[in-house]
Amino acid sequence: MIRRIIHIDQDACNGCGACAQACHEGAIAMVNGKAQLMRDDYCDGLGDCLPTCPTGAITFVEREAAEYDEKAVEANKKTKGLPLQGGCPGSRAQKITHTPPVGGCPGHKAAVITPATATAAVPVGQSQLRQWPVQIKLAPVNAPYFENAHLLIAADCTAYAYANFHEDFIKNKITLIGCPKLDDGDYAEKLTEIIRRNDIKDVTIVRMEVPCCGGLENAAKRALQASGKFIPWQVVTLSIDGKIIS
Repeated sequence: MIRRIIHIDQDACNGCGACAQACHEGAIAMVNGKAQLMRDDYCDGLGDCLPTCPTGAITFVEREAAEYDEKAVEANKKTKGLPLQGGCPGSRAQKITHTPPVGGCPGHKAAVITPATATAAVPVGQSQLRQWPVQIKLAPVNAPYFENAHLLIAADCTAYAYANFHEDFIKNKITLIGCPKLDDGDYAEKLTEIIRRNDIKDVTIVRMEVPCCGGLENAAKRALQASGKFIPWQVVTLSIDGKIIS
């Protein structure tokens, strides 16, 4: 079949090995000091390895390639004893838990903090981020935090423009951010896989009023359609002076 898959320029590769560590599927290995795609069916074509390459040696190509085989990838991981996630610490998937303060007046009363009360007790001003990484290109499509998630897809600039972004948008959601003007490639395919593979409850898209942000909105809409699922979604548009305009 013809599909999108990575290509590694052997001349540009400096042998650092960052891509091999970042590839969650184990499709890349170091051979004679150079990165090499070992099996086409181990490459999902989503490009988690691309942003780790310091020389730009990895690109996408469209060519005849075996279909991605998720079962074969998982079997290979089990055989080699590999973890589900890998790569540098900055791209490792992890859940973030915020512990609320206990005590103070009228904090003399003993109380059991449940997940529901813990969320309610988080003070204004504290981070509401619930997972890492947040960049669309770095987030693994099968991270456990996507299950039963209320998904926020936000343009990079929105958190800077809107003062109470954590409380009003990030709180109780799993957050993905990106900028279609600065990032190479299209987010639609990866967002499609995230929505298709996980039980996403709803999607909120937050963008700026500037035209380039339309790329993020369009990618999210195409992903929702291509996933084959009916999921509630909404778009919130912010003005450059930090107001909600739609």
